[in-house]
Amino acid sequence: MQFGIFSVSDITEDPTTGRTPSEAEKIRAAVTIAKHAEEVGLDVYAVGEHHNPPFWSSSPTTTLAYIAAQTERLVLSTATTLITTNDPVKIAEDFAMLQHVSGGRADLMIGRGNTGPVYPWFGQDIRQGLPLAIENYNLLHRLWREDVVDWEGKFRTPLQGFTSTPRPLDGVAPFVWHGSIRTPEIAEQAAYYGDGFFANNIFWPKEHYQRLIALYRQRYAHYGHGTPEQAIVGLGGQVFMAAKSQDAVTQFRPYFDNAPVYGHGPSLEDFSEMTPLTVGSPQQVIDRYASMRDYYGDYQRQLFLVDHAGLPLKTVLEQLDILGGEVVPVLRRELAKNRPENIPDAPTHANLVAAKYGDEAPRQAVPGANRGDNLVGDSPYQDTPAPAGAAFGLGRKEA
Repeated sequence: MQFGIFSVSDITEDPTTGRTPSEAEKIRAAVTIAKHAEEVGLDVYAVGEHHNPPFWSSSPTTTLAYIAAQTERLVLSTATTLITTNDPVKIAEDFAMLQHVSGGRADLMIGRGNTGPVYPWFGQDIRQGLPLAIENYNLLHRLWREDVVDWEGKFRTPLQGFTSTPRPLDGVAPFVWHGSIRTPEIAEQAAYYGDGFFANNIFWPKEHYQRLIALYRQRYAHYGHGTPEQAIVGLGGQVFMAAKSQDAVTQFRPYFDNAPVYGHGPSLEDFSEMTPLTVGSPQQVIDRYASMRDYYGDYQRQLFLVDHAGLPLKTVLEQLDILGGEVVPVLRRELAKNRPENIPDAPTHANLVAAKYGDEAPRQAVPGANRGDNLVGDSPYQDTPAPAGAAFGLGRKEA
C-alpha cells in the first residue's frame, strides 16, 4: 500500500492567534510539508486545484514539478485535477511533462471539483458537468495512447491529426484516479477504463462510501479488468494526534470549529462519529484506519488531510512526525496481514512499465522531421508509422 497526505490548499486564519498567512507563505509551506512527508517515510503528496480565494493551488503541476526537483522517491499527485474546466489537451501535455521531469513519480486524480462558480470562469456550464467529465476524459485517455488523434465531440473544437507532446514517459500514460465524493457516474467511469477510484472519505459516513466503492468494484469486474477484489481503490482520511487523546481534542477543537468547510456545523464529537475524522492518540488513529478494509476491502492508497483549517506549519510538521514515525509503520503491517496474493500493489510507473513491456526495453519516443502537423504523411515518430488513412480516422484501432 501507499500512504501519504493530501492538501486542499486553503489559506485560513489561525483561530488561536488571529493571524492569516500570505499566499507566498502557504506556497513555501506546502513545499516544506511535501519534503518532510518524504523524510518521515510517506509515499505520496497530493494537492488540489482551486481558482479562487482562499485557496492557493491554481497550478498543481507547477508546484509538483518544483517538489519533484527536491525529492527522490515521493509520488506526486493531484487531489483533484478539474477534468470539466481544464482542456484535456493541456492536461495531457502538462502531466506527461511532469512524468518526465519527476522520473515517473507522477499520477493524477481527476474529478469535477466542488466549486460551482469555476465553470463559467473557464467558459463552461455547470449543468453539463457530468457530460463534460465523460467526454473530456475520453479525449485525454486517447491523447496519451495514440500518437495521432482525430477527434470530434460536443464541448470543444475537433482535432485533426493532433499529437500531444511530449509523449508519456516510456510510452506509459500516468496512472489516473477518478475522485468522487458522491457521484456514482464517476465510479462507473473509473471502472470502464480500468482506472483507480478514490473515495474522498472525509465528509460522509462509511455507508455512503461503501456503496460507491462496491459499485466501482462490481463494474470493474463487469468490464473485464479483474475480480471486484482486484479493483484499485484509494481512500482519504483526516487526523489530528497527540500523545494524550484529550490533548489532541483540546488543541484541534478551535481549528475544527472555525474550519471553512465544516466549521460552525456539527460538533467535533459528532463529526468524528459520523466520518473518519480521528482526533486522539496515535493508537486511536491506528485502530480506526486499520479497520477500513473491513468496510471497503483491501485497497491500495491511503491519504490523510493534516494541513488545513489554519493549522500552523510547525504543528503540521509535528503531525507528519507522528504519522510517519508511529502510525504508518503499524498500519503497513496491519493492512498487509492476510492480504490475498492476488490483490494488486499500488500502481507506480515502474510496475506499469513492467506490466506493459515485461523484459523488453520501454519505448522512448523519437520524433522525425515534421512540418508542424500530422494531417499528411506518416506518424511524426520514427518508431510508429501510422497506418494509411489514419489522419482521417481510418486504419487505426482506438486504444
